[in-house]
Amino acid sequence: MNRMLQLTAIIEREGDSYVATCPEFDVVSQGETVEVARLNLDEAVEGFLEAASPSEIRRRLKTETYVMPIMPLMPSTASRSSHRASMGRA
Repeated sequence: MNRMLQLTAIIEREGDSYVATCPEFDVVSQGETVEVARLNLDEAVEGFLEAASPSEIRRRLKTETYVMPIMPLMPSTASRSSHRASMGRA
């Protein structure tokens, strides 16, 4: 009997298309829209699960994946210019 897995899709715009990644298995796909990229990723993960051996699936499966925001401080343009100048790269 087949069982459904709940995995993560991270979708990023790259140029005119979208790249979709499933971090739990390191499987990647793409599409012209977010939805097409997600559907293609779903198909790619299913293909991986059908083709891979049980030991390969266990080896690649990451059981804990966290997707959360981070808030690093980005230096202002003026700060970066003065930093470059002090390093001799104006």
